[in-house]
Amino acid sequence: MSSVRSSSGRSGRRLKNEINVVPYIDVMLVLLIIFMVTAPLITPGVVELPSVGQAANIPATPIEVQITEDGKISWRKREAGATNIAVERSALAQTILAELKPDQPVVIAADGKVPYETVMKVMDDLRKNGVTKLGLLVDQKGDTATPNASPKGAANKTNTPKK
Repeated sequence: MSSVRSSSGRSGRRLKNEINVVPYIDVMLVLLIIFMVTAPLITPGVVELPSVGQAANIPATPIEVQITEDGKISWRKREAGATNIAVERSALAQTILAELKPDQPVVIAADGKVPYETVMKVMDDLRKNGVTKLGLLVDQKGDTATPNASPKGAANKTNTPKK
């Protein structure tokens, strides 16, 4: 038996090559209504921003531990006119603890050519002996000179006013 077909040999329904977006529009409108109803019910959080000038106390002047390129260690208080005092690594922690006040930080300033292992050993010695506020001093200018060294080419120059 032969089946009954149209004269063109195709069925009466044709395929559409487009997306039916009507259901998507319905879902979008429902979500829009939900958001419009729930948005006024949400209470905004209050953010308290810090204000300037409300510090309870002035932070203590840190003690600076310097490590030179050849591995020599010295320390100083970061005050005007303070000089570096050379010390052996084995006695560094006891020397710093003798000078350290409560809540006073200790910063380590190392030359860029000092091995990282040396800096970490100094930090580890200080931590093991009870120094809690410990940090690294960073040169933000990008200079490779130590903080107290004079720039290249200005070895014997001083900043005295001309007469």
